Amino acid sequence: MSNNSNSINVPEAKQAMNQFKMECANEVGVNLKEGYNGDLTSRQAGSVGGQMVKKMIEAYERSM
Repeated sequence: MSNNSNSINVPEAKQAMNQFKMECANEVGVNLKEGYNGDLTSRQAGSVGGQMVKKMIEAYERSM
């Protein structure tokens, strides 16, 4: 098993997570492309990750 903390624990969720990431990137105005996105600035990458976390917390709070 990989020690990579970025790995998807449920392989079937990979496509859904990629779609979620693309949606969040679109919401914050970051142009992601399929595959390699190493040319993004730290600010751009962070804004996508932050938006993902924000939406996951909102979804969790709605389910409470």
